[in-house]
Amino acid sequence: MKKEWSPSTWRSKPIKQVPAYPDQRALAQAEERIGTWPPLVFAGEARALRQSLAEVCEGKAFLLQGGDCAESFAEHGADNIRDFFRVFLQMSIVLTFGASKPVVKVGRIAGQFAKPRSSDNETQGEITLPSYRGDIINGIDFDTESRIPDPERLKMAYRQSAATLNLLRAFAQGGYANLENVHQWMLGFVKGSPQAARYEEVAERISDSMALMRAIGITAENNPQLRETPFYTSHEALLLGYEQALTRTDSITGDWYATSGHMVWIGDRTRQPDHAHVEFCRGIRNPIGLKCGPSLDPEELVRLTEILNPQNAPGRLTLIARFGHDQVEQYLPKLIRAVEKEGRKVIWSCDPMHGNTITANGYKTRPFQRVLTEVESFFAVHRAEGTHPGGIHVEMTGKNVTECTGGARAITAEDLSDRYHTHCDPRLNAEQAVELSFKVAELLKSDRQECPEKMVVNA
Repeated sequence: MKKEWSPSTWRSKPIKQVPAYPDQRALAQAEERIGTWPPLVFAGEARALRQSLAEVCEGKAFLLQGGDCAESFAEHGADNIRDFFRVFLQMSIVLTFGASKPVVKVGRIAGQFAKPRSSDNETQGEITLPSYRGDIINGIDFDTESRIPDPERLKMAYRQSAATLNLLRAFAQGGYANLENVHQWMLGFVKGSPQAARYEEVAERISDSMALMRAIGITAENNPQLRETPFYTSHEALLLGYEQALTRTDSITGDWYATSGHMVWIGDRTRQPDHAHVEFCRGIRNPIGLKCGPSLDPEELVRLTEILNPQNAPGRLTLIARFGHDQVEQYLPKLIRAVEKEGRKVIWSCDPMHGNTITANGYKTRPFQRVLTEVESFFAVHRAEGTHPGGIHVEMTGKNVTECTGGARAITAEDLSDRYHTHCDPRLNAEQAVELSFKVAELLKSDRQECPEKMVVNA
């Protein structure tokens, strides 16, 4: 590092999106206590993810990142984790087929508790209270006691993350991720979808591929790769006191790693180059994400890539584009050209959720067609610029919620009240998430067919 760095140097920088804890002593005590607890993830796991992301950076793999908008304490349970993981695996197998390359699986889970807010306060009627900032900070109930930031919630978030990680590791390595199971789940989705005919060809070709593997003796019994899968966690590194408490020195390399998750990202509201969140993230060795919105100046983006990835190492930095369906073609090309001109090695990932939030029938929602349009535009821009789309980043759940309108089931604004369960922003439900993966698979397949020279270069 050109400038001296430690896990606490962020404290001397300006900071945004920081909650106002009334008891700073209790906060310091909670952070100190967490600092003595075991890491949630290990440096070697974060390095393995970075190596896989380097393959994404070179166009040899594809990144699937997704999960809850904001995890909650109330909804924490084995069934919810299982259902999320099951849908995530279904999305992965479809994308693997479309890309004809490995899919790197990174969940927004086991740490995604804090949320940035556009306003510090929320008003209902004549009452104004602090905004809900995620269960790690305060409660969602609109009353004075719930909305006071509580340091004890940091400990609760740690414990829930540990329990979630324990179950995810069991699912990923214990046979639940068996490719045969995932394929059967996916076939069940296709059979029950109103657009089944559209997906049957892909499903049948995957079935044929798996039948061929069995015929030549490649099965889950003799190939661990077919019954196990690498799975990583990620979240926005928003609450820096918590992140600092879980930042540890790797005993092998001597480098600093945030052990709260394998990958962390900087949000669109906290990406100022001279502010606290960039300062913290520049010093840890985890893979880092950076949200890129319409307000990001191309020159500032280049500066951020230099600060966050001074060695220009592939796999270190993922740029998560979130513009809105009607703004991608206006803003994304300028950012791509600036980064390409300077030779910066980055992954471009599409977040088609955050720029497409509207209000309908009194609920925040995201029209599914707008989500699809943003993804299509993202791919089209990369095709025009001669670069490769590296991944997608979505807010989704394994439950049958009604939070985003549209999709094969044609959820309407009137349907939103049926099962609107999110603690913050609307999420794709299980069917919409898999439907999106089929669309992305079509785009990936089209890119392979239209640009075969890329496949030769990246082979």
